[in-house]
Amino acid sequence: MTDETEAAMSAMARAARHAIAYRQTVATAERTPTASYAQIFAAFDLPTPEAGGDPEAIIEELAALATPGLRASTAPRFFGWVIGQSHPTGVAADWLTAAWGQNASNVACSPAASAVEAVAAAWLLDLLRLPADASVGLVTGATSANFVCLAAARGEVLRQVGWDAEADGLFGAPPIEVLIGADAHVTVFSALRYLGLGASRVTTVETDDLGRIKSGAFERALSAAQGPVIAIAQAGQINTGACDPFPEIAPMASEHGAWLHVDGAFGLWAQASPARAHLTTGVELASSWATDGHKWLQTPYDCGYAIVRDSEAHRRAMAITASYLTTAEGAERDPSAYTPELSRRARGFATWAMIKQFGRAGIAELVERCCVLAAHMADRIGEADGAQLVCPVELNQFMIRFGDDADGDRLTLETIRLVQEDAVAFIGSSQWCGQWVMRVSVTSGATALEDADKTVEAVLRAWRFAQG
Repeated sequence: MTDETEAAMSAMARAARHAIAYRQTVATAERTPTASYAQIFAAFDLPTPEAGGDPEAIIEELAALATPGLRASTAPRFFGWVIGQSHPTGVAADWLTAAWGQNASNVACSPAASAVEAVAAAWLLDLLRLPADASVGLVTGATSANFVCLAAARGEVLRQVGWDAEADGLFGAPPIEVLIGADAHVTVFSALRYLGLGASRVTTVETDDLGRIKSGAFERALSAAQGPVIAIAQAGQINTGACDPFPEIAPMASEHGAWLHVDGAFGLWAQASPARAHLTTGVELASSWATDGHKWLQTPYDCGYAIVRDSEAHRRAMAITASYLTTAEGAERDPSAYTPELSRRARGFATWAMIKQFGRAGIAELVERCCVLAAHMADRIGEADGAQLVCPVELNQFMIRFGDDADGDRLTLETIRLVQEDAVAFIGSSQWCGQWVMRVSVTSGATALEDADKTVEAVLRAWRFAQG
């Protein structure tokens, strides 16, 4: 072994020690304060290196400078966004993935990555109770998954009226009407922009007080639609956790010939829990689904799944071909046919590892536990004088508002600021119906009842200080 190779191996071992020490620390820390962007930028902002450095020293410096500015999203009391734990088993699989250096673009590049991805995709469809012959693209997250699914939708609805969008683009194409709920997530609008369908050229469908599409309004919008239609629903509204009424709207979309896409970044995982599956009844009737692995499956970043019922439409939209690229043969599954990336991380390894880690029963238990803890926390905080639970807890999300209407925004934001400053837990803010709220997301496999109760006490303590 050369000195250079030995130094590189030592750097890898040092990185592993730092990673393990960080996870041990953050799992048991009473508080997890985080340095500011300005502080971390100042620490790193040095002149461009003129010569190479020692691998171990580089890793040591990186860990020392970056660690103070890491948001403790793997900690058991992180509730700021819908972010999973990055379970150690998935992280370990991801370390191997990085060390193996596999490009998961096609079978020839990595037979192992391609085969494991195919198995993991089949397991995923089984766990989520979706059609077994649907196709799955492993992408960076739900944003990319929405993009991939809607690309397949765009191509297929135009193909049905005689237009080849993949070959001829959108110039001169029949206009597509997009129906979308009034409380849809911002990433869906991003996907519409990327695809040339326009974030503003949509027909907004009225929703109820939990953000669910009203089936009557959906029916009227469908009846008024002219030409090809893509309808976008959601499983898990980002603030309320509520799911659209799939048993009602899916048959309407099918009868009209519309493509129904479901943004199910986290809510689709209700399908994996017998206790919560009633919330997503009928979701399997849709045409495509987007969801994340780095939420309830607890995979490390980045990991999402674009799932399409019509695998041919999926391949038409995404397949990348060239003479120098080896194509799959026979029963082999070509990963590059289902994602927009030719060079990409082998995400199937971590997905496979996490499904093996939990199994069907473990995933169901995790989803249910998070939902139970969310309801428990919401009840306890909502009982405090001056605190208001904004709406019933549907899944794993809830919102709290503090103070009266006149001063509620200020008091709510001040309470959130004090919670973050205290650093016992991390919780963020959001707006709902034009008012600021504390939004709590319970998604981490690390969170236990003790963590929920410590967080409640931290919130109530902050609320008392906010009142003066």
